[in-house]
Amino acid sequence: MHTPPPSDIAPPIADPAGNGAYYELVDGMRIVTPTPLPEHQRAVAQMFRWLDRNLPAELELFTSPLSYRPTYGRSLLPDLMVLHRTDVGLLYIDKPPLLLVEVVSSVTRSSDLLLKRSLYKEAGVPSYWLFDPAAEELTVLELENDTYVERANVKGQDAFKTTTPYDIRLVPADLVR
Repeated sequence: MHTPPPSDIAPPIADPAGNGAYYELVDGMRIVTPTPLPEHQRAVAQMFRWLDRNLPAELELFTSPLSYRPTYGRSLLPDLMVLHRTDVGLLYIDKPPLLLVEVVSSVTRSSDLLLKRSLYKEAGVPSYWLFDPAAEELTVLELENDTYVERANVKGQDAFKTTTPYDIRLVPADLVR
């Protein structure tokens, strides 16, 4: 039996019901996520603006629905991805991004905090950020010895600064305005 390479997996598409939902594949199982709410999209847009400010020329920043395919049978849609320009594929991303960001909502909370955290760790993604716009809270996880370690938990008006994967400074409260 022929096993198709990852490039033969259909890209994530809008839900056939036509409600604007997208799906991700986890080991061949479809996970459907409804259309994001305005609060979610506002946070994604603001995070993009902050991350894009000092983005080095050799890196690129993308928003969903660009597919990240760490293995055959997995197609994930992180809200934001930072990666080397040389790692950008024609149709999707298959190399671990330097940073993945998920904006947490009531609909995606379990997936973002548990499932995706596990999948990104397994794929070797060095930095995984979770931003909760309702709590104005940013949790920064970094891969160390094959496990994610919480490097920061920043709320409200407190500033977060890092040099990983490049010089970034942001304030969680500013991401919801």
